[in-house]
This record gives sequence, structure tokens and C-alpha cells, in this order.
Amino acid sequence: MTKFSEKVYSVVSKIPKGKTLTYKQVARLAGRPKAYRAVGNILNKNTSSKIPCHRVIRSDGKIGGYRWGSQKKKEILKKEKVI
Repeated sequence: MTKFSEKVYSVVSKIPKGKTLTYKQVARLAGRPKAYRAVGNILNKNTSSKIPCHRVIRSDGKIGGYRWGSQKKKEILKKEKVI
């Protein structure tokens, strides 16, 4: 795992239930503000339930992709009362 991936996972693991960050915000907090696409690719490979990657959304407010499908991501965010 790269250092950037570790930073991304660290940032995302601290997003509290009921809150979200955008891919751009995660990239900035991980130290590479223009690497928001890389953030999406890193999170798409996540299989750990300890990393709440469903809490990362697009800057335009849409939910974005999710390893287990956008519908599942939407269901989880509704359950957490985000949407």
C-alpha cells in the first residue's frame, strides 16, 4: 500500500457516522489536493468494513460510485440519515 493510500484510509476512517466528505476534500486532507480521482480508485479497492468509504461523495452532491454498487451506498447513507 502506498503512503498516499494509507493517508486516504486514515482520513476516511475518521469521518463520523452521519457526515460525509467529498473526494476532493479527502484528497486535500491526505496532502494531494488534485488527486481526487486517485482517492476514488483507492476507495474502490477497499474491502475493510472499518473504512467507511460510503461516506465519501462527489463534489456536486451526487453519491458517486461504490464497490458494492451505488444503490447499496445510497441505502447505507439513508440509514445513517445523511440523505
